[in-house]
Amino acid sequence: MEFCEKLKELRTAKSLTQEELAEALFVSRTAISKWESGRGFPSLASLQEISKYFSISIDDLIDSKEIISIAENENKRHINRFVSVICNALDVFVGLLFFLPIFGNGTDNPSSLPLYSITNMSLWIKIVVMVLISLTVISGLLGIILACFNKSIWNRHRLVAGVALIVIDVMVFILIRQPYPSIITLIILMAKVILIGITIYKYPYKKS
Repeated sequence: MEFCEKLKELRTAKSLTQEELAEALFVSRTAISKWESGRGFPSLASLQEISKYFSISIDDLIDSKEIISIAENENKRHINRFVSVICNALDVFVGLLFFLPIFGNGTDNPSSLPLYSITNMSLWIKIVVMVLISLTVISGLLGIILACFNKSIWNRHRLVAGVALIVIDVMVFILIRQPYPSIITLIILMAKVILIGITIYKYPYKKS
């Protein structure tokens, strides 16, 4: 008997609704429905809760191959989440461009200054740069928050948006001839692309 059938049998034997079982296991009713229909498996932590609640061993609930598969999937989710946090933290790091003395102030003044101290830059260009940096930082902070919800599909869309913002940052810095910010954001972009590329190759995202 498969896990989905065993779970449904155990639930009905106790005359429980899916809502009641969900409350007892501290999960959503959707999760119970998903498990009973065979569209997914619970996490190892949820398996332990099911085992305790019905006083049945995990081995009696699910076979060893499925347990290994669940453990592998959890490992993938943890790694994907870790990479997502690192990439979003790099986006937040872009906020330092507000304060680092790396912006050129024109040929008449060769010294490097923080963004807010530049005088030889038109106001609208400075506003565009500040808005882009702010959006990148906000995007990174939002991504770190979303990573805590363990939703792979959200993380994937957020990472794509973050990469797109960094690409725009690099292009803008190159267009306004600011070499140091261009190099810093380019390094961040390359680091993110490498991290995401390796992770997707080894641990493909799955909807959760």
